[in-house]
Amino acid sequence: MKPIQGFSPFAMTLAAALTAGCSLQPAYERPDSSVDAAYPTGAAYDRQPGATAPDGGARSSNGKAAIDIGWRDFFIDARLQSVIEIALQNNRDLRVSMLNVEAARAQYQITRAELSPWVDAGASSTRERTPSNLSTGGSTSSTVYSVGANVAWELDLFGRVQSLKDEALAQYLSLAETRKAAEIALISQVAIQYLTMLGEEDQLAVTQATLKNAEESFRITKLSFDNGIATELDLQQSQGILEQASATLEAYSRARAQDENALVMLIGQALPDDLPAGKALSQQNLLTDVPAGLPSELLQRRPDIAAAEQSLLAANAYIGAARAAFFPSISLTGSFGTLSPSTSGLFSGGQGAWSFVPQITVPIFRGGANRANLELAQVQKRIEIARYEKAIQTAFREVADGLAARGTYDRQIQSLQRYETTQMRRLELSNMRYRSGVDDYLSVLQAQTDLFEAQQSLVSAKVARANNLVTLYKSLGGGWSVLLTNLGAPQQASQHLTSS
Repeated sequence: MKPIQGFSPFAMTLAAALTAGCSLQPAYERPDSSVDAAYPTGAAYDRQPGATAPDGGARSSNGKAAIDIGWRDFFIDARLQSVIEIALQNNRDLRVSMLNVEAARAQYQITRAELSPWVDAGASSTRERTPSNLSTGGSTSSTVYSVGANVAWELDLFGRVQSLKDEALAQYLSLAETRKAAEIALISQVAIQYLTMLGEEDQLAVTQATLKNAEESFRITKLSFDNGIATELDLQQSQGILEQASATLEAYSRARAQDENALVMLIGQALPDDLPAGKALSQQNLLTDVPAGLPSELLQRRPDIAAAEQSLLAANAYIGAARAAFFPSISLTGSFGTLSPSTSGLFSGGQGAWSFVPQITVPIFRGGANRANLELAQVQKRIEIARYEKAIQTAFREVADGLAARGTYDRQIQSLQRYETTQMRRLELSNMRYRSGVDDYLSVLQAQTDLFEAQQSLVSAKVARANNLVTLYKSLGGGWSVLLTNLGAPQQASQHLTSS
């Protein structure tokens, strides 16, 4: 080290003046949405329902957008609400997503730290012996003790480190939005699985009623056959309906059990015994009149689109770092402290010493690595543009599909309800005609089969309608307003990171 006498902080002042540097990142422009300015119109879209439900009851969203409607307001079933709370606490995929966000935040903080000087404190002891043939005074030995601080700083004149910091921040925000999307998706998955399970219970009830009727019909037919009134064909046909209903009952029992297993996996634990009482499928009364808004509003509502744009911003920032690699890099290292031949003299007056080592590195030949890295960064940006556009197109398609379904399910269910009524009356008339000897037993069996299929179709349509309302609510960006997580929205997280 050189003595501190006469040291001027000129170099450090110059370095501070140069740290503002410049950025070689391309100016970011949001790509076009690449979708229509309005959702499709036509027969499937013209009759969007209001606050009505085929099964009665009405709850209105009062014009609120989906993003402003918390899942507790959308779902009124206390049992379903409890199941969703458990899933948000225990789901393993969501836990991995949250940990990925924490890892990205730590990586951003690591990258940001490279913009600041690094200061280390150190102490050392050096003992040296000089041979007599190399020293005028004969063989000598010396010991030097040092205590001081070391400083290292890269002057980011061309914005390489700043670009890497911007890239890390965008990647963090992308993962934060992805985590947000994962929570919304989990809520919808739990709700759909729960509603599907309720649908299986309704199918079981329909099948059990059909089986009971089939058993009674078989008993009467068997009695008639034993008394020589009914034919063996009547008996076999009656038993066929009975066996068909029995097989269907087993299938729905299996589906109900498997639906519960899927729900247990989603929530990450067994269903607690103390869950609140639930509502039947017909009592869920989901909001049906959530406004769709405009496709352009999906850019602010959908976290998956926000995540795709943050990934695009990260790729754009990395181009700046790739460009900066073509320019010189300047680093400053220095140290200051005390030197002494003995530990007792380390802090005596006049023992101060310092060193200052500026260094510049100019890339000359690297086998085309820098150019290839820049080309890779530019291609990666084009890939992220395509992914961003695909995310918008996917969101548009999901909402359009949901609107088409919402505009048709109510009328479909109403038609199926009327069809069920006709088949019930048909069965009554077929029984009357058979007992009067007008028709054979085949007409009764066909009426039973058609009624059973009509009831099954009605339950399936009700389940599909409820699931579509949940999916549409999610597709419009709903579900984030009420969550049980500690990390705030990505924008809040960004402000926290940049200010800390």
